[in-house]
Amino acid sequence: MKNLKKILLSLVIASAIGGVSTIAVAETDPGRITYAPAEAIDMVAAKVKIAIDAVSTGSDGETVAKLIKDALDASKEINANDKVDMARSRANNKLKAARAHAKENALQEAEQELRNAYKGFQDLKGML
Repeated sequence: MKNLKKILLSLVIASAIGGVSTIAVAETDPGRITYAPAEAIDMVAAKVKIAIDAVSTGSDGETVAKLIKDALDASKEINANDKVDMARSRANNKLKAARAHAKENALQEAEQELRNAYKGFQDLKGML
């Protein structure tokens, strides 16, 4: 009887945790687009490439900073695992540094940081 109570209590606790777990009932909001990790990486890499091209064509720092902000926002869509998330965070730090350089109109440094970030995001594909 003592063991039966323990087992029953364990089952009740497990079902209660499973019933209210956010992972168990996770779904996307209506109207929200979800991306596969590879698609999200490609999307962010394309936005970084647009920012690099903007620096190459001689755009001003404020425009480049806005393009980098778009890439930073898009990088939040990359969801795979902890290893990918850590590498994404490192690539994001490069984007943040590039954005700071762009705001200061130091576009050569921003371009170098953007190239490093682009390489970082391309390397994420190998971790999937």
